[in-house]
Amino acid sequence: MNQIFRHKRWLLLLLPLIVLVNFSFYSRPADDDYFEITKNLDIFGKMYREVHSFYVDDIEPTEFMRTGINAMLKSLDPYTNYISASEIEDYRFMSTGQYGGIGAVIGKVNDRVVITEPYAGYPAVKAGLIAGDEIIQIDAEKISKENVKTLNVRNLLRGQPKTKVTLKIRRDGSPEPFDVEVERADIKIPNVPYQGMIDDKVGYISLTGFTSGASKEVKAAIENLKKDNPGLKGIVLDLRGNPGGLLYEAIDISNLFVPQGEKIVETRGKSEGTLKTYSARNNPVDQNIPLAVLINRRSASASEIVSGVMQDLDRGVIVGQRSFGKGLVQTTRPLSFNSQIKVTTAKYYTPSGRCIQAIDYSHRNEDGSVGKIADSLQKSFSTAAGRTVKDGGGIQPDIEVEIPDYHTVTQELMRQSLVFDFATRYRVKHESIASSRDFKVTDAVYNEFVAFCKEKDFKFETKTEKEFARLKELMEEEKYADALGAELAAIETKISAEKAADLMDFKDEISNFLQTEIVKRYYYRSGETEASFDIDPDILAARKVLENGEQYKKLLSGN
Repeated sequence: MNQIFRHKRWLLLLLPLIVLVNFSFYSRPADDDYFEITKNLDIFGKMYREVHSFYVDDIEPTEFMRTGINAMLKSLDPYTNYISASEIEDYRFMSTGQYGGIGAVIGKVNDRVVITEPYAGYPAVKAGLIAGDEIIQIDAEKISKENVKTLNVRNLLRGQPKTKVTLKIRRDGSPEPFDVEVERADIKIPNVPYQGMIDDKVGYISLTGFTSGASKEVKAAIENLKKDNPGLKGIVLDLRGNPGGLLYEAIDISNLFVPQGEKIVETRGKSEGTLKTYSARNNPVDQNIPLAVLINRRSASASEIVSGVMQDLDRGVIVGQRSFGKGLVQTTRPLSFNSQIKVTTAKYYTPSGRCIQAIDYSHRNEDGSVGKIADSLQKSFSTAAGRTVKDGGGIQPDIEVEIPDYHTVTQELMRQSLVFDFATRYRVKHESIASSRDFKVTDAVYNEFVAFCKEKDFKFETKTEKEFARLKELMEEEKYADALGAELAAIETKISAEKAADLMDFKDEISNFLQTEIVKRYYYRSGETEASFDIDPDILAARKVLENGEQYKKLLSGN
């Protein structure tokens, strides 16, 4: 024991020297910076040794160091991260979209671990698992309310291909839980989960990621749409909810629509190696077909490069809501012991010369918080056709579509997972349904849903009720409640009566959610996509502009 302690003491004594030696080999900043860095590394190493040696309680060295590293990097931006050796596999998945597992999205629904989306053609579906199945045990590991928040279910389900995992499943409609053995496989999440025709003239491509091979998938999707549909007159490229990914995939995807040699993006950073201009390297698949690109507030990074290129070069119409505004480029660099650091090394600039980064991390408020770049500080740039676009706030769509303002009853039905749970029961009770494009929520189906909500004792509080409760409290404080008691009671009764009718009054918007969720149980993600074609406001707006040639040309010309 004493020998181990002596080794640990020597390691702690050597830590500052090791850090300094490593730094001297790998970095040669200016003299002043070098002195400050070496001085502070020396202080840090000695502080770490002193705290570890003399703090009253035992300290786990790795966790303690990780806390310091995370806090240090957090002061820069949310995208500069330390990746330990144990996290490398997760990072690779983010880059490749590939992992070993059962092929299903697992979520926590009301303290239950539930399969929320099995991937068509993968082990979970082949083993007979369906969305809504509750996992109550994984091999020998039981899942309970006590451990559901801390248990790493994902790691338990993942593993080497061809290994097996046994799940104990509780399913609505089954009297007893049952075991399902699943053989893990190599899972590759496609960047293009769906391609198809919205109608006989407009094609649709859903692009959900920019992992390795994304550009090849988009290219194949365009070629397939053109080959199989001679009447194709336009394409909708859906980047909504796409958080980005690999820079070169964004460049190559942009190249599919613009001529060889066209400037795509420029990166500018502090070091010489970050100053680069990237141009289209190949001939496009189609540089003329009308294009509508869908974006929203969760479209970021590589998604904004593609949409920014299409806008700056007047190659396509941007539809939806303003994008996230991430104009920063990260580079991964190796560290000791198989760890890595993902560090922000540059900002990117679209062909017009603008950077769409929305948050200025380099200038923080006194409390350390950051704010978005003010509209008054945004600069104007010009597209190829002379249209005005601005920097510093994401990509502003050419056609802005308002986000639907769903009623409280609809929001609560979704939040409490009643739409999800009803779709689970519906799938168990009905072996099949009409095609994804033809299925509709009939009055009979909706009445069944209303009965389901009553069975589950669905309760919610409207904004009106919350404000009315505050009003009553205020009137009590100011002694008006007694004089207006009868009027308050009458208003409360009227609110309750109106609220009781909400399930029927907002039937249309609730039915839309029911429709897509039920269809998804039978036809998976592709079915969900097709079921949305006639009810999705962004898709409807994109179809409209693509089918109106005059409006499309007018928007892109700026006239």
